[in-house]
This record gives sequence, structure tokens and C-alpha cells, in this order.
Amino acid sequence: MRKGIKASLLFLLAVTAIGEAAAQSPTQSKASAMETDVTKIKQALLGNWESIAPEVRPSAAKNADGSLKPFYLKRAFKYLPSDRFELEIINSADPYGAVPLARLKIGGHVLWQGAHPIAPGAQKVDFIADEAYEVTPLAAGFADVLNKVASAGYAPWAVNASQSIFGKTFVPFALKEGTNFMEYDLVYLGGDLLFWGARNIDGRGFDTEQNRPTNLQIPLIRK
Repeated sequence: MRKGIKASLLFLLAVTAIGEAAAQSPTQSKASAMETDVTKIKQALLGNWESIAPEVRPSAAKNADGSLKPFYLKRAFKYLPSDRFELEIINSADPYGAVPLARLKIGGHVLWQGAHPIAPGAQKVDFIADEAYEVTPLAAGFADVLNKVASAGYAPWAVNASQSIFGKTFVPFALKEGTNFMEYDLVYLGGDLLFWGARNIDGRGFDTEQNRPTNLQIPLIRK
């Protein structure tokens, strides 16, 4: 009798242990897998990336008929250890990149915010320009515009003359003194293609969590 009771108790303890393991294992495994996946993504992301071709995006500016003006650019992105990044953007007046207007250089950190539902492996990321932000006019017309709308606190803007706007008020980009530029974006890595978020079609920036992109931009290719 005692042997039977003892056997029954051992059986119940074994079943309970298995049940607890089954209840905990999926959550722990999922968390562990997620951490491992992000680590792998970060490792694969290290290095240099660049635009395959000039990209077009909707801007916040509008044409006379109310339609959004297009915004053309090419990107060169470098992901570094410790979640640091460097980004160079060349803005152009035309869709082929033949008439460059300005070069932007940004340096800062990437904050990883968890999975994004757009595709398996996609991740929400925040880009924070907390190290550097530099603007260089590449066309006289653009320099003239800056001298009209962004003269306070800056030397006269001139073609090929770079100026730092880091931590300063810069009206064209709606930057305020003492604040760092930041975007709520996403990344999706597919082999040697790196996707960021596609711009919202109504011209909204990625300035809040609610405005985080929900689709993929034309990708960068590994350099």
C-alpha cells in the first residue's frame, strides 16, 4: 500500500514538473530565440551599405495643385559595433541624381525596440543622431535658400562648405536647440539587401511611434 502511494506521489510530482516545464519553456525559448535573432541581425548588419539607385519619397512640401512634392536621395549607411551608425545622404533635384542639392552626414546610435510585424525578422529601430549632424550645400540655389531661412547662428552658407547643425536650431529640418534628431524606423535584412521603412504616403515623418513605417523602402545593398 505504502509502495503504491509512494509511486503515485512520485508520478504526480513528475507530471507536475513536466507541466511546469511545458508552461515555462515556450516563453523562455521564445525570449531566448528573439535575443539570439537580434544578435544575429546585428552581426549581419555590420559593414557598409548603399542605395541601389536614387530613391524617391514624398516630402511634406506641396505643389500648387496640393500634391506632395517628390524628394530624391541616395544613402550610404555604415553600421558599427556598439549599435553606432554613420549615414550619408545626397539629396537631388531630379530622379536620376544628376543635380545634387545637398549632402547630409549623421552619426549616432540605433536603439532596438523589438519585432516589427511587416515581415519575419523585421525589427523596430530608433535612429538617434546623438553624435553628429552636418549639412553641405552642393548647389548655389540651395545655399541661397539656407542663407534666408537658416542664417542665425551659422556662417554664410556656401557650396561645398559644410556646417554642423548638431544640437542647434535648424528651421528647414524643424530641429530645435539642445535636441537630437530621431526617427522611429524599422530594419529588415534579407541576405545582402537591407530594407528600412518606406515613407508614409501623406508625407508624415517618422517622428512618433504612431508614425513608425508600416512598409518597406527600396533596399540598400551591401557595399
